[in-house]
Amino acid sequence: MSPSPDTAAPTVEELEAQERRLVFRRFTNDDAWALGSLLVELARERGAPVAIGIHRAGRQLFHAALPGSTPDNDAWIARKRRVVERYGSASYLVGSRFRAKGTTFEESSRLDADTYAAHGGSFPVTVADVGVIGSVTVSGLPQVEDHRLVVEALERFLGE
Repeated sequence: MSPSPDTAAPTVEELEAQERRLVFRRFTNDDAWALGSLLVELARERGAPVAIGIHRAGRQLFHAALPGSTPDNDAWIARKRRVVERYGSASYLVGSRFRAKGTTFEESSRLDADTYAAHGGSFPVTVADVGVIGSVTVSGLPQVEDHRLVVEALERFLGE
């Protein structure tokens, strides 16, 4: 039985298209608060036990830990965020690119798995004509669901 479209993992091409589409004109501290609050609202509607982090230029602008999340989720946020900062792409896309080559991030990146995690849930904050300036990250669900929650919030926030 093949997975339904809602549970199927997105392809590398679909992930790359998301990154091209989900771009900000600007990104302020107030935008981080509004986007983080939207993520909290979406997670609460679903009873999702997640932690949420939004960073810009190495500075944490937003953090929330919803009921059921644990300190491990904060560690996952940091590891996934570092992948976005290093590669300039969504953590799930980075992992998917390695899998598409028949390997894994852990086997082939030569990076410490305690410091970097190419698992779904961290998405670059990209500003048009500037580039990647930060990240928005969710941890607490299976990686595809973490990724989808962030993408859904970005689509709503950006009016997609």
